[in-house]
Amino acid sequence: MNDPLRPLADRMRPRNLAEFVGQRHLLGPGKPLSASIEAGQLHSLILWGPPGTGKTTLARLIAKAADAEFIALSAVMAGVKDIRAAVESARAARAAQGRPTLLFLDEVHRFNKAQQDTFLPYLEDGTLTFIGATTENPSFEVISALLSRARVYVLRPLSVDDLLTLLRSALTDGERGLGAQHLEAETAALDLLARAADGDARRALNMLELAASLAEAAGTRQLTLAVAQEVASGTQRRSIREGISSTTRSPRSTRRCAAPIPTARFTGCAACSMAAVTRCTSRGGLRAWRWRTSGSRILARSP
Repeated sequence: MNDPLRPLADRMRPRNLAEFVGQRHLLGPGKPLSASIEAGQLHSLILWGPPGTGKTTLARLIAKAADAEFIALSAVMAGVKDIRAAVESARAARAAQGRPTLLFLDEVHRFNKAQQDTFLPYLEDGTLTFIGATTENPSFEVISALLSRARVYVLRPLSVDDLLTLLRSALTDGERGLGAQHLEAETAALDLLARAADGDARRALNMLELAASLAEAAGTRQLTLAVAQEVASGTQRRSIREGISSTTRSPRSTRRCAAPIPTARFTGCAACSMAAVTRCTSRGGLRAWRWRTSGSRILARSP
């Protein structure tokens, strides 16, 4: 049902894997995750990727395919009390209906170590199947004990072609999308919105919804390049600065000349293949170290 109070991005969530756009490296034919979903087999996992790549939607589809109870929590607002309540609900569902329970925790990196420890016994005995979603590197933000019980899947930003597919689908979908408005969008306008979204499906659909509102307010059904430029002008592309986490700490507490260490975490930018870590030595001179990285793991360093 097309509820006008719900954002277009929420209304257009895929209802099954066939409608899911992107992430073919995970959901393509013969891929392990795709095969396990089609077979309805649950396993704990962590979905790591930038915003708008389908982490929450994929968790819902996994639960639906396995006919599992779905409990969604956000680490921003939830705590140990909520986890215990989810455990009791899972036990009740298993006893009454024989159904498994999938607990989805968004922003899992916001849970501290003690909170993450709470999951361990319930994953061990099968009370819960855990899916965590994060935009941060799990190697740094998720405890080792939880990583050993959950497989990490990396979601990639959507391509321009993927985003164009989503935008066209939203324009023609009369049930959940904007099909009832009979908008005619210029090819250049859609291309601009797709590129401005920078791999984020939610951002693309939000911009399309705003563009449709502007066209309606102007009394036209034409979604022109000028309207798209107006909507896209307020967006910013993800950059290296978005991924930088700086902390001020002493490399060694006994050093007389301790300096802040800026640690760079990158978000998929092709230019971000090297991270530079600068520290201050005991002699007061600056020395730069380059860390060679591959994905989420540091391989070596060279002076």
